[in-house]
Amino acid sequence: MKVAIIHYWLVGMRGGEKVLEALCEMYPEADIYTHVYVPEVVSETIRKHRVVSTFINRLPRAQRMYKTYLPLMPLALEQLDLRDYDLILSSESGPAKGVIAPPHALHVCYCHTPMRYIWNMFHDYRASAGSLARLAMPSLAHYLRLWDVASAARVDSFVANSATVAGRIRRYYGLDANVIHPPVDTAAFSPCHSSELGDYYLMAGELVSYKRPDLAVRAFNELKLKLVVIGGGEMLSEIRRLAGPTVSVLGPQPFEALKHHYARCRALIFPGEEDFGMVPVEAMASGRPVIAFGRGGATETVATDLTGLFFDEQTIDAISNSIARFERMTFEPEAIVAHAQQFGREPFIRKMRSHIDFLFAQRARSETAKQGSARHELNPQLTVS
Repeated sequence: MKVAIIHYWLVGMRGGEKVLEALCEMYPEADIYTHVYVPEVVSETIRKHRVVSTFINRLPRAQRMYKTYLPLMPLALEQLDLRDYDLILSSESGPAKGVIAPPHALHVCYCHTPMRYIWNMFHDYRASAGSLARLAMPSLAHYLRLWDVASAARVDSFVANSATVAGRIRRYYGLDANVIHPPVDTAAFSPCHSSELGDYYLMAGELVSYKRPDLAVRAFNELKLKLVVIGGGEMLSEIRRLAGPTVSVLGPQPFEALKHHYARCRALIFPGEEDFGMVPVEAMASGRPVIAFGRGGATETVATDLTGLFFDEQTIDAISNSIARFERMTFEPEAIVAHAQQFGREPFIRKMRSHIDFLFAQRARSETAKQGSARHELNPQLTVS
């Protein structure tokens, strides 16, 4: 069976690329198609595959300014020649699913989220854009929405990374999706001895506006409690300016440093709404509880009072009250780690294989039934058992 994996762009190693790595493990001979490819910033697992980029990759400064070429990406996808493939797996949060699959192929879309910049977060992105972009965004987003909905009909089966995303697929495309949580490398994390625990809280991940890192920093400034912030992103400079004397902003850190801080923090602070959110699972795999905003993917991974707790509003007071409540609670690291294991790599691969096998078996049964019906129409006397 010949397999093609379509991934929106390969310019770093974030959650979507971790899913891609697992798909590469499932299909080691698969070819990868993407809009923009920067080999030196992706893993060896991905580089081992044949990677084909669309014409977007050859446009000026595409490796850094790839999102400016978003309106051209539907055209680029439809030019890909996939006639030789039996299985097409599209990995979608930017444009990926809009390829034209051959009639005989099965097309499964693993959806991290429908493109948030044209759907659920359009107004947030527009509000933070420059003046020219704000003028252009309504008409461009309208065109992309029409194409996005039309291209959803080209998919045989949607798999969502969370029930939250499955709800968006139903809302925007009118289609159902199976939920298979993405693979987190839970085996890479481990708890430390209780004597090694620190006196600080941790916030980790990309520092972008929709994740609301500013709320956490302001809350800890007021509480005068220690907070360590790990991560880069467009808000890094702003977060450093906001940070009071009890907040340490470390910026991007190597994996070993992140792993060290996960295992030794009092708890992870997670103030944003994520589609799924791998960071809380990584913290739990390190034996540490999570204090999270009670919406989005975190509600599917964090178990109330077992592995963490939630706050209901994205406000400084809500975060402060949840920390006060947390200070009165006790959590068992062993129970937290055990809970995190269900979101590991092996469960993801097992569930994806099972779903794809089911779809192929379903298609085979359908083809057999069609052939039997055709024979019966040609010869009404024939009885099909």
